[in-house]
Amino acid sequence: MSLRSPVGRVLGLGAAGEGVGHWWTQRVTSVALVLLGLWFVFVLIALPDRSYETVTAWMHAPFNAVMLSLLVGTAVYHSLLGVEVVVEDYVTDHATKIVTLLALKFIHIVIGALGVFSVLRVAFGSAA
Repeated sequence: MSLRSPVGRVLGLGAAGEGVGHWWTQRVTSVALVLLGLWFVFVLIALPDRSYETVTAWMHAPFNAVMLSLLVGTAVYHSLLGVEVVVEDYVTDHATKIVTLLALKFIHIVIGALGVFSVLRVAFGSAA
């Protein structure tokens, strides 16, 4: 027989308070994506044409390269946050959940790195 109250037995066992940071991060990245997405759409509309030469010349500007890198990084991070929630909510087996979350993080890191590398390669000019 325990002398601890029911509340005392469960305190510290749950994830209380940890989800708030995740929730706020999702909201902040979504607002950033709206702003960056609007910037990207308006800039593309303002280009005289959408030929390869015009777009690559536009990407050579440092401001545009930085903004595109931010767009790619924010989109990948926002995607990771959303997919994590889905896996945490719907995958019941603990081992499968851990493996899936690790694989998703790895995949998102690779996608983000490839995206930023692509933007920088075009911005600085390719070697090939």
